[in-house]
Amino acid sequence: MRTHLVIPVLSGLLTGVLGSGLALAGSSRQGHAPAPALFAQAALEPVGFAELPGWAGDDHAQALATFRRSCGSIARKPDLVTPPRPMFTALRQVCARAARLPGKVGDRAARAFFEKEFHPYRISALDRSEGFLTGYYEPEVEGARIRSDEYATPLYARPGDLVIEAPPGGGPPTNKSGAFREVDGRLVPYHDRAAIEDGVLQDKGLEIAWIRDPTDAFFAHIQGSVRVRLPDGEVLRLNYDGHNGQPYTPIGRLLIERGLVPREKMSMDAIRAYIAAHPEEGRELMRQNKSYVFFRVADELKAGDGAVGAQGLPLTAGRSIAVDKAIHVYGTPFFLDAALPTGTDGASEPFERLMIAQDTGSAIVGPARADIFFGAGKEAGALAGRIQHPGRFTLLLPRALDPARRRVPLPRPRPESAPRLPATVSETP
Repeated sequence: MRTHLVIPVLSGLLTGVLGSGLALAGSSRQGHAPAPALFAQAALEPVGFAELPGWAGDDHAQALATFRRSCGSIARKPDLVTPPRPMFTALRQVCARAARLPGKVGDRAARAFFEKEFHPYRISALDRSEGFLTGYYEPEVEGARIRSDEYATPLYARPGDLVIEAPPGGGPPTNKSGAFREVDGRLVPYHDRAAIEDGVLQDKGLEIAWIRDPTDAFFAHIQGSVRVRLPDGEVLRLNYDGHNGQPYTPIGRLLIERGLVPREKMSMDAIRAYIAAHPEEGRELMRQNKSYVFFRVADELKAGDGAVGAQGLPLTAGRSIAVDKAIHVYGTPFFLDAALPTGTDGASEPFERLMIAQDTGSAIVGPARADIFFGAGKEAGALAGRIQHPGRFTLLLPRALDPARRRVPLPRPRPESAPRLPATVSETP
């Protein structure tokens, strides 16, 4: 277990809430509401930029361009929760200063901006020292707008009878929200994958496109986006527009548990190879994942744009990550340090890069968990499918929230009869 964040402030007093994330100054004993925790169930450790391997050699200008795109959304939209989280408010202030930078910023100036505006903190779950990384991509498949013997697998638009519940704390529905349909005046769980594949939604005008391979449709659901290349050369861009609320089951895990694929050889290509070699067993395997995704046509995307992430922006290959949005704010910069199989023939090589949180996913859970967006097409898919690796996460915290720079009110004197805490023990707000 990592030691929780311990930062000396004033006369040896410490601030931090074990198991509740980083807490800012404030005390209910002084008549103030307790300060909010920034990151749930997280251990944090302050570090210097010089301690980040590969920081000096990264492309900070590209990272800044991706960050500024997130800033546009931060400026236009409120936070996902009300009242807004301190991290969101602080990022909005940083974004206002980023907007005053020149249109084109060189690498040296971009690096100086990040180092001036943020302080790096290692972040991990309380019970492990490293985080975990996976990869995702935007598939590209051949298809048509009209069903034929060649293209007979549908990709569906969001059904009109789909009701996705709002989160308990308010805000828009998420990909973890329950989904229902109304039957005889009451809500029941929405159809699962097997029912939909068996035709419960057919002939309702929901088919956006038809593709050749059911396995391609399955992976399009997992990735949440797909490019469908039509016979005339047009590319139809489809993006996530809802889900059926059924539980997501990783079929790779099922293959491992059943002894069909060794854990060390598990990848997206290994799953595809098993399904291709065992069509009937593969079909039943995919149906074990009851989750199902619906799409919309993303007409707003340009030819060079990546898929649209949950922040509502086109993703940047190699710079955008999906995070747990219950913990983190979109637009947050993270520096990732890992050894990943991104080299020739899957050779391991350092992945040391500043990334921006712009997306989320149902399997992305925890303070140090991320899905790296690798782009579109077969090559990106092969690369993304190999990533299941540990890595170190360094969160860039806006200086306004840095406890080492933040003034902390001195506690009121205690009555003489009250026992005093030793100087080495934190008086937790």
